[in-house]
Amino acid sequence: MATVSMKALLEAGVHFGHQTRRWNPKMAKYIFGARNNIHIIDLQKTVKELKKALTYVRDLAASGKVLLFVGTKKQAREAIAQEAARCGMPYIRDRWLGGTLTNFETVRRSAKRLQEQERMRASGVLSSLSKKEAMLREKEIKRLGKSLDGIKDMERLPDAVFIVDPVQEITAVTESRRMEIPVVSICDTNCDPDLIDYPMPGNDDAIRSVRLFCKLVADSVIEGVESAKGKNPAGVSEEAVEQEIPLTDAAPAPAEPAEAPAQ
Repeated sequence: MATVSMKALLEAGVHFGHQTRRWNPKMAKYIFGARNNIHIIDLQKTVKELKKALTYVRDLAASGKVLLFVGTKKQAREAIAQEAARCGMPYIRDRWLGGTLTNFETVRRSAKRLQEQERMRASGVLSSLSKKEAMLREKEIKRLGKSLDGIKDMERLPDAVFIVDPVQEITAVTESRRMEIPVVSICDTNCDPDLIDYPMPGNDDAIRSVRLFCKLVADSVIEGVESAKGKNPAGVSEEAVEQEIPLTDAAPAPAEPAEAPAQ
C-alpha cells in the first residue's frame, strides 16, 4: 500500500482546516480542535480514512477499472493532471462540463470531435485549409480541449471518481451520486462527508497537501495495476504501513503551518 509518514502529513499542512465559522458540523468527528479560529483536523482520523480510500483505489485499479481524477481549482490543476497522467487515468483539470457523467454520450461525441480535429492538425490537413478555416478549427480544438483534453480517451463512464474539493466540484459529486459512481475525495472542514463514499479528511486548499493526496491516490492506482501483473512496486506490506503511521488514539500536536491556511 502507498505509504506516508505523519511528519509528511504535518509538513504538507494536511491538518489545517478552514476558519471555525466556515465549518460543516458533519465534519466534527474528524476535527481535533481549533487554533486561532482555524479548525485542526485529527490526523489519526485522516490516517484511518486514508487507508480505507487507498485500499479501495488499489483494488479498483487491480481489477482493471477506471478512476477519474477531478480538480479544477487553481491549487489542484497541475497535480491532478500530472498524477493522473503518471498512473494512466483520465482527468478533468480546467472545467467540469455539465453532463460529463449524466449525459456521457453527448460529451463523448464532443471528445471524438476533438480527437478528429487533433488528428487533422497532426497530419497537416489544417495547414492545407484557408487561413480563416484553419483558425476556426484551432479555436475549436482549444475550446474543446479546455474541458475534454484529459478525458478524450475515456470511452465509457468511470468506475469511480477522485475529487480534490467536493464543495467546489459539487456538480461532479451530484452527477456521480446520480449515476451511482463511488466518490473518493479530500474532505476539508467545510465539506459534507455524507456525500462522499471514501472521505479523506484533510486540507484541500494548500498546494502541498493537495499534491500529497494526489500522489498517494496515483501511487495506489499504480500499485493496483502492478499487483494484477504479479508485481509489488512499493515493496511494502500492510504491516510496514502501520509501522510508518501508528494508528493510536492520540492525535499529534499540530505543527506550525508550512503555508498559510485558506481564509
